[in-house]
Amino acid sequence: MSLYFRPIIQTDPKRTSGAVSLNGGPLWFDRVEPLERGVTHALMPALDLPGPLIDILRSPRGTPDLPADRAAIMGVLNVTPDSFSDGGRFTAPDAAIAHAKAMIATGADILDIGGESTRPGAAVVPEAEEISRTAPVIAALREAGVDVPISIDTRKAAVAEAALKAGATMLNDVSALTFDADMARVAASAGAPICLMHAQGAPETMQDSPHYDNVLLDVYDHLAARVAAAEAAGIARSRIILDPGIGFGKTQAHNLALIRNISLFHTLGCPILLGVSRKRFIGNIAGVDQAEDRASGSVSVALEGLRQGVQIIRAHDIEAHRQAFSLWRALHT
Repeated sequence: MSLYFRPIIQTDPKRTSGAVSLNGGPLWFDRVEPLERGVTHALMPALDLPGPLIDILRSPRGTPDLPADRAAIMGVLNVTPDSFSDGGRFTAPDAAIAHAKAMIATGADILDIGGESTRPGAAVVPEAEEISRTAPVIAALREAGVDVPISIDTRKAAVAEAALKAGATMLNDVSALTFDADMARVAASAGAPICLMHAQGAPETMQDSPHYDNVLLDVYDHLAARVAAAEAAGIARSRIILDPGIGFGKTQAHNLALIRNISLFHTLGCPILLGVSRKRFIGNIAGVDQAEDRASGSVSVALEGLRQGVQIIRAHDIEAHRQAFSLWRALHT
């Protein structure tokens, strides 16, 4: 059976003698939780980890054009008629461009542009339609002088290629290269950073009674396998970002277990992206029906991601996240 190690992340400025810095930053850990299927282990000192694993956890983590000293905020721009939170609001190019500029002005470090909703129950959008929704907006943003990294949120190689030609600099594949076999070639050829996300099932059916033997370790194993597949296709590990896929084929209990233990994924040696913004489980817990009213709950969960060293937070409400993150950093750095 495989043995996994989850670092217990600390923020206190008074470090113990056995503390290890996480990714070269202010967060640290001096204990780890060994995890094994069907077995319970006591915590162990961090310095008892194998040397190569300590080196992975100590190494700075990042991708080109992203801040090295703080978590990046990825602003969500859905140019779709049916996304769960903002569907239909930014389908017109002028509206999309104005919203993108507003997000950058209030603190977005990256824009993530999607032309196909992957909410529960969503149907597949034809490639040509997805390209027509996304590539012109990306090109217009570049023509307007927008110079922040732009991510294309797509499962399809042709859409990714069109977006890259239009000025995108990053790929975000919620299928982790499993939907379109040609996506790996596009990513490797472009040399662009790519986010690989875990999802159980397709959007049409993923919330139909999702089941895991151990959600944390099952998601970890899947992402480890997808990193190996990406590397085999010529994508450098330094270009890979990982997302546990909150809400994608997961119950509320699954989501909470992943968020509580997200520090485990640092041992894969890639930046971690956490996307929880406005999701249904936040509304269920907080008693908020409308997605656009879930900013406070979204920020609360995002701060837990920061506490555990997550490098990228995907968000709709940029100003609320920026303010909260600024105060969090002032308290903890």
